[in-house]
Amino acid sequence: MGSGLVVSAQPNVLFIAVDDLNNMVGFLGGYPGVKTPHMDRLASMGVSFSNAHCAAPGCNPSRVSVMTGRYPSSTGIYENQVDWRRFPDVFDLQTLPEIFRKNGYKVIGGGKLYHAHSLNIRAYTGFFDSEPWDEYFPSKEAQMTREVKPGTWPMNGIKRFYRGHFDWAPLEIEDDDMADGKLIRWAEEQLSREHEKPLFIGVGIYRPHVPWWSPKKYFDQHPLEEIVLPPVPEDDFEDIPPTGNEWARKHWQAWVVENNQWKKAVQGYLASMTFADAMVGRLMKALENGPLAENTLIVLWSDHGYHLGHKQHWEKFVLWNQATQVPLIFVDPRHGTAGAVTNQPASLVDIYPTLVDLCDLKDAPRLDGQSLLPLIRNPALKTGRAVLTTHKFRNHSVRTVDWHYIRYADGSEELYNPQNDPDEFRNLAELPEFSAVKQNLSGMLPDTNADPKPRTGL
Repeated sequence: MGSGLVVSAQPNVLFIAVDDLNNMVGFLGGYPGVKTPHMDRLASMGVSFSNAHCAAPGCNPSRVSVMTGRYPSSTGIYENQVDWRRFPDVFDLQTLPEIFRKNGYKVIGGGKLYHAHSLNIRAYTGFFDSEPWDEYFPSKEAQMTREVKPGTWPMNGIKRFYRGHFDWAPLEIEDDDMADGKLIRWAEEQLSREHEKPLFIGVGIYRPHVPWWSPKKYFDQHPLEEIVLPPVPEDDFEDIPPTGNEWARKHWQAWVVENNQWKKAVQGYLASMTFADAMVGRLMKALENGPLAENTLIVLWSDHGYHLGHKQHWEKFVLWNQATQVPLIFVDPRHGTAGAVTNQPASLVDIYPTLVDLCDLKDAPRLDGQSLLPLIRNPALKTGRAVLTTHKFRNHSVRTVDWHYIRYADGSEELYNPQNDPDEFRNLAELPEFSAVKQNLSGMLPDTNADPKPRTGL
């Protein structure tokens, strides 16, 4: 997509979700030497949000928030094991693909857009709502194609975590042997031809979700001697409340360190990240070389951040910045300056109302998010806004430009200044000079907290 594009009031939409993609991508400057050239190029074409956060640090509640435009505190969907489709007050909400279809779009998709995973057979389908989609890959019965596996695994020798799926290894395979490769090949074909209606195409890339098995060439791009590990002060948890201490997977970190696997694990994640970036590159190339190039906007997002030993923790499921911050890019040549970056807070619940505005969709439901169109048009705008992230019931994180405030259900608190302490090593919550800051931020917590929906599987 070059300059001078003419995008209509009802543009096509390429909606790209990348699973478990954290702030280490190149365009966010989160890691030295990371290789994400295609996502970096995508950021250079549009407006990127350097202070974007998930509504929940877990796949299922986060993706429900994107599809409904509602916070977990509104829906009661707080955890991965809750099938949102079983609760009419949530399932009957008009979801993102539904509003596009009702506004005359052809709505197609593939891959992980709702909660799903490859850790057991049933989970390849996951909590998939097939009804709003005109077409889905691999089928309307399953979100995800069966994943490739090494002959014997776990390759790292540990079955304690996810029954051996917390694993990493280079494989002597080609990109299209991967499930994501098959998905992208389908999406390339869709982007290479005309459609009878405006097109909404959702593409859910699974990597860098565990297990970090990917073609060897991506491991080769991240040699072990170049791996940089996050700093981990020994006294980091002395000022963290009991809930934060309980949630941190310090036993995972202990095993990784004791078995000399930390650099290998980070290498596996980076390799999977670079593989996912290559898949994004193929989507961009297919779009640019096809008939839809002149009338398509793009949004790229990830469902939550990811810890790789940061704060002695692995994965997500906490409220620290490494788990809440996400890549978020909008590319629409009608609005904004190519390559612009805004540090104003944004939430994944904002994707829905933003697309409503960008695509001039009618009859939108009530949404918790705010349209980001003003920031896309003017990335220098100061909004004074706060965004919310929730993990489990009544545990909240509030993020502004200057502050990150965490309030746990038991009333305990954490407070960080991102400019002075980006790694969140010094909890300021107990210092009296910050009491006014905390009081102001606590006023941004949700007024209501929907009762948790019961666990139902996965």
